[in-house]
Amino acid sequence: MAGGNGHSALLFFSQPPQRVISLVPSMTDSLFELGLDEALIGVTEYCRPPGASGEHLARVGGTLTPDVERVIALQPDLVLANQEETPRAAVEALEQAGLSVWVTFPRSVSEATSVLWAMVGLFRAAHARPRLEALEVAVDWATRASSSRAGTRVFCPIWIGETPGVGTWWMTASAGTYLSDVLAVCGGENVFARRERRYPPEADLGLQPPEPAGDRDRRYPRVLPAEVIQARPDVILLPSEPWAFSGEQVRQMKDLLGDTPAVRSGRVHSIDGTLLTWHGTRLGRALAEVPSLLAPSLG
Repeated sequence: MAGGNGHSALLFFSQPPQRVISLVPSMTDSLFELGLDEALIGVTEYCRPPGASGEHLARVGGTLTPDVERVIALQPDLVLANQEETPRAAVEALEQAGLSVWVTFPRSVSEATSVLWAMVGLFRAAHARPRLEALEVAVDWATRASSSRAGTRVFCPIWIGETPGVGTWWMTASAGTYLSDVLAVCGGENVFARRERRYPPEADLGLQPPEPAGDRDRRYPRVLPAEVIQARPDVILLPSEPWAFSGEQVRQMKDLLGDTPAVRSGRVHSIDGTLLTWHGTRLGRALAEVPSLLAPSLG
């Protein structure tokens, strides 16, 4: 399995791949945006090819439930996967079948642009270079603009749950995630950047003392209303995925977090979740849309 930022997988290709299957919606999106989709033969049910351009593509299951046998039967010379989204067992099964799998895992804006450059190199796509150069200029401009002022304090929940004895909680993302870095580049300060997930699950909600986390992922903590109120976010962003917050859940959140500056000033915003979680060319839209939601309030 090629891990990290995925560059090691590219060393084995002496020419552009001709049959590609993408198990990562954000990678599929980037291939179309950069004009590199001609080699695509299959995508997941969650990929969103523009218009009718994806009607000919085979559908190979979900991101978390890829149809391994279907992928193998299509005989791709490259499968695009992601360490967080694609089950390890599926990646190993594909590799055991003799397929080349490029596993990406960008945890920052910089790593995400590196993956895009690697993709352009893989496909020998000189025509896409100006697009990436423009994207990097936009990232540099946004980073400089955000560094000139204090970041707007942001709470961004990505999941909601209920636990007996404690009530409602929200999962969020800490430092070391693409979402947190996008917020930083766009002028935000993730209020839970330093809040690690605790184990076992009961410890994360304060029901028992934590134990050593070992190699378990600590980047997605669950937080209670009292923690959010104490963090005093100026803005609350509600992404449309991976959890789509219902109107009732938004109303409940506003009731529970009524003492936060975000709720008091009416700065609770729904947002297209792909702008915060889809690494790739979708970053361009994020840079255009997210900063306005995080700009300091004039009220």
